[in-house]
Amino acid sequence: MKMSFRKSCFHLVFVLLASFAALTPATASAADAKGVEIKLPDRDKVCTTCHNESWRTPVLSIYQTKHGVAGDSRTPSCQGCHGASEGHLKKGSDTSPDVMFKKGTFAASDDRVRSNTCLTCHKGSARTRWDGSQHPNNQVACNDCHKVHAPVDKVLEKKTQTEICFSCHKEQRAASLKISTHPIAQGKVACSDCHNTHGSAGPNQVKKNTIPETCWQCHAEKRGPFLFEHQPVVENCAYCHAVHGSNISPMMISRSPFLCQSCHNGTHASGSPIAGAAAGNQGGLVANPSANTTGRGCLNCHAQIHGSNSPSGGYFQR
Repeated sequence: MKMSFRKSCFHLVFVLLASFAALTPATASAADAKGVEIKLPDRDKVCTTCHNESWRTPVLSIYQTKHGVAGDSRTPSCQGCHGASEGHLKKGSDTSPDVMFKKGTFAASDDRVRSNTCLTCHKGSARTRWDGSQHPNNQVACNDCHKVHAPVDKVLEKKTQTEICFSCHKEQRAASLKISTHPIAQGKVACSDCHNTHGSAGPNQVKKNTIPETCWQCHAEKRGPFLFEHQPVVENCAYCHAVHGSNISPMMISRSPFLCQSCHNGTHASGSPIAGAAAGNQGGLVANPSANTTGRGCLNCHAQIHGSNSPSGGYFQR
């Protein structure tokens, strides 16, 4: 009785394991002419025989990345990205692979050829607007930013992403080193927090449709809705803020009152001498200056400059 029960248990375990194996996705493999399954590293042997650990450029580290996971059926082989490269396999260093991602013995392939190779798998989502966006229009291909063979792709890590972006965007790098800036150097903010580098419907490849919508992802207290709205706030935060960095806190493009008077050229400004309407000119010196402009601190009174729900909010005062 005990033996029969034990056999039944073993039989049940065997059936469950067989069922689980049937449900498990097939490993990334191909079949040879006899129909024998070939796993991913075996498929790549024709390439890694030469491009091995002693090759001048590290290539085998790709097996430490998602592009080298043998247990995933979506994993490409070497030829999946570099093409069949029959001429290269037959003649070796005399003929280039079909797709050359980096200049070496052979010239790199056209940037569109390289990007289209990646886009055969990496479709949709954040890459929907890649075609026609600023990077491909400036002949930047995927592998110019991404390092597929490296165990760690720096552009995907928040703390190292800016190293890659700043290699081209020098002006933004200089701005990020100014006194007032986002915490980029601390690794708390990266370029991709604001920009969709693969293309966007918004200006400057921002993640949202407008710059304010993008800024409001973090600066929610500036969103409103407000009974009295300050028009520049609704249109574009960059009218007043140097978003990559400034020497004027908080990331202002100019100091008050000069920034304010770039739009507000009426009361307190050009309608009278800069020191105020009650001022008189005595030999080039201003007498009885107005406190409104002498302090040069518009925000001393107009404190709710991003918008207000106060009864006196039309003037964005306290």
